[in-house]
Amino acid sequence: MIKFYDLYNLDKKIHNKILSKIKKIFNKGDYILGNEVFSFEKKFSKFVGSNYAVSCANGTDALTLSLKSLNLPTNSEVIIPAMTYCSTAFSILNAGLKPVLVDLDINKPTIDINQIKKKINSKTKVIMPVHLYGSTSNLSGIKKIIKSSKNKIYLIDDCAQAHGSLDDSSKNNKKIGSSADISCFSLYPGKNLGAYGDAGIITTNSKKYYKILKNLRNLGSDKKYIHNRVGYNSRLDTIQAAILNVKLKLLKENNKKRRIIAKSYEKFLDNKKITKLIYSKSCVFHQYIILSKQRKKLIKILNHNKIQYAFHYPHAIHQLKALKKKFPRQKYVNAERIANEGISLPIDPNLKKNEIKKIIKVINSF
Repeated sequence: MIKFYDLYNLDKKIHNKILSKIKKIFNKGDYILGNEVFSFEKKFSKFVGSNYAVSCANGTDALTLSLKSLNLPTNSEVIIPAMTYCSTAFSILNAGLKPVLVDLDINKPTIDINQIKKKINSKTKVIMPVHLYGSTSNLSGIKKIIKSSKNKIYLIDDCAQAHGSLDDSSKNNKKIGSSADISCFSLYPGKNLGAYGDAGIITTNSKKYYKILKNLRNLGSDKKYIHNRVGYNSRLDTIQAAILNVKLKLLKENNKKRRIIAKSYEKFLDNKKITKLIYSKSCVFHQYIILSKQRKKLIKILNHNKIQYAFHYPHAIHQLKALKKKFPRQKYVNAERIANEGISLPIDPNLKKNEIKKIIKVINSF
């Protein structure tokens, strides 16, 4: 069996180091907002090149807290791509705002910036691109759109799948997480940088937002029993932070391995029945998706050859049962194509060369 993603095997060499750190936390009883949390925040902000980082309970909360920190009028509009994980849209609704969808660029996993302008109006307050699969959106292009707008529009990017990606649209190739007003990361176990439970982190260069976000994630409190605003219980626990401090050191190397696997797929996958997506130059390949109109047939062949696969994602945002009524009669051709034809191939950093060759051979022969 070629596994889609083998987290145990990937982290096996660091298990003893992690267990040692956890034991120290047990001895100290330092479970909530402990030293490991603040250490991770500093290390992560340094890693992405931002001034500040605020950890939280998960990636969905990271998005929700970021939107709440702006204190926007109810039902202000937030522009997002039509293909992303549900959390992107849910966070907007949970913040009392309105999601507005834009299709993806053709054969790309990122928002079509040429269509963004058409959706901007006086209610537009945020543009929230998603660096889907680790492929980075054109942030410079989006900033130009914001600059030319008459409105005050914020840029919050959803970086849940882009840990370590570079902003290829910038002249100095800044890391994703360092150049938007606020950037949001999920640290879910399956991410390029993942905890062993739910976790998230927010980065910003603004001291103002940093202070608000710190306050919001801790029940509106900077000092025990003093609550200045209605906040959330969204703290990253110390044990998860300790795990992340160990795993952060491996992120660069694991991203490099993902790129090598993706390069093999790019070079050797050759079948007229599939379409390869166009990924950004510095993509970190959280997922590697191909498209096929004969997806059912391909799935049967992968199953027969014991090759695991996944779907990211089987429904575009406007197709989700929870959200259908909010987007009546709306069509997003490129997003729907990924939902209908997309299949995610194994991209585990520890895939062996013979496993990669087998995956390519099987796909080329179907």
